[in-house]
Amino acid sequence: MCPRIFTRRALLASGAALGLTTVLGACSTPTAAPPAATPTPDPDATLLRELVAGKANIVTLYARAGAAKDPELQPFLQRHQAHLTELRRRLGGPSPTPSPSPTASAAKVTLSTLREAERRAAAGRPQQVTEATPSLSQLIASIGACEAAHVLALSRLL
Repeated sequence: MCPRIFTRRALLASGAALGLTTVLGACSTPTAAPPAATPTPDPDATLLRELVAGKANIVTLYARAGAAKDPELQPFLQRHQAHLTELRRRLGGPSPTPSPSPTASAAKVTLSTLREAERRAAAGRPQQVTEATPSLSQLIASIGACEAAHVLALSRLL
């Protein structure tokens, strides 16, 4: 094979074409930047917000039931507060201020109401586990197991 020899004419023509392309490209009107893609919300963050709201509601129910002063209910309340703390930690961002303590006008919550709230919460956990990442799924599963155990324990207290 013989080596290909470029002539001066071919080199000058290709250099001129390259220069013309550069000049024409610089003179063209700028194209509008593509619209920024709207970030899709993190599914775990959405689920975590739901979980935090639900846990905060259960903590409020226990507070209204007087769990802070009842030695039988105190461990239930403490476990829910621990769950709520962990869920808020995973959610990140500033921690919301603690909910105000119940007032005297708030209706007292019965053990049956607590048991039903625990049952509803535990029943929703399997679906939430399927929607979450593996790490969050493990936490949700253990929270659900705890809530299911609470249903049984509250039934014995009735």
